[in-house]
Amino acid sequence: MGYFDVPEIDYTRYTDRQLATVPLAVLAVALLVLGGTFLLTGTPVPLGMDFAGGAELTVQTTTPESEIPAAFDVEPESVQAVQAPGAENQYIVRFADVDQAAMQDLTSQAEAELEQDGDAAIVQSESVTSASFGQQTQQTALLGIGVAFLGMSAITFLLFRTFVPSIAIIASAFSDIVISLAFMAIVGISLSLGTVAALLMLIGYSVDSDILLNNHILRRTGDFYESTHHAIRTGVTMTLTSMAAMLVMGVVAWLFGVELLASIGIILFVGLAADLMNTYLLNLSLLRWYKFGGVRS
Repeated sequence: MGYFDVPEIDYTRYTDRQLATVPLAVLAVALLVLGGTFLLTGTPVPLGMDFAGGAELTVQTTTPESEIPAAFDVEPESVQAVQAPGAENQYIVRFADVDQAAMQDLTSQAEAELEQDGDAAIVQSESVTSASFGQQTQQTALLGIGVAFLGMSAITFLLFRTFVPSIAIIASAFSDIVISLAFMAIVGISLSLGTVAALLMLIGYSVDSDILLNNHILRRTGDFYESTHHAIRTGVTMTLTSMAAMLVMGVVAWLFGVELLASIGIILFVGLAADLMNTYLLNLSLLRWYKFGGVRS
């Protein structure tokens, strides 16, 4: 069995400002990305059908993928081949701003204009989400993230009852979420109910690793750097294991054409990588300043 050894970092070589510079710079870039995307598109990250509304057809057809959009009166937003085993010649066709009545027309057009081995194409499934319902779902999902973040903040303050360690945990979790959202904006991963679930899981992962570090440093006896190394040895191993699992899940889901699971896996992988940086640079710098040069109440 292989053995993974977490190396001991000599934090005494770096000032608190130097430790915090990198995560704060990455956070600033992420905020700029989200702000720029908002100015260009009206939303910080692309909205999926769950939130923006729209329609989706799954059709089985031997018509070439490049010719599928010409079969419809409404220009599809995207045409994506299904990669799952046993799903040959299956495509997911997505439309924006389509209601139920228009969806029936699109289904009829698919059956009339597309072919499946010389016969009419088979429409295997269809779904429609109205723009108003999507907006309500979006508000509910954002409220859920807000409540989760506020709950995490309250529990953090109850656990440590001091300002700086609690703020360190909150700042780290906030940065993890912002960096993950910026990554989604860059690579074009849409915000949907599934990706919101990934962000909620990321809040839990972040709080777990940060509380582990704070507990080792503030509530255990021993030298600051010795306690730090014990926390890093446990926390880094735990986080890298989770990252490997999320990466495998994302790659396998992508190979089998399960887009949502692939998105969740890659978001959690990136978010956990950001959490390593924020926990053991930003959070640690604030804790060291608190222990040796900051306030204690």
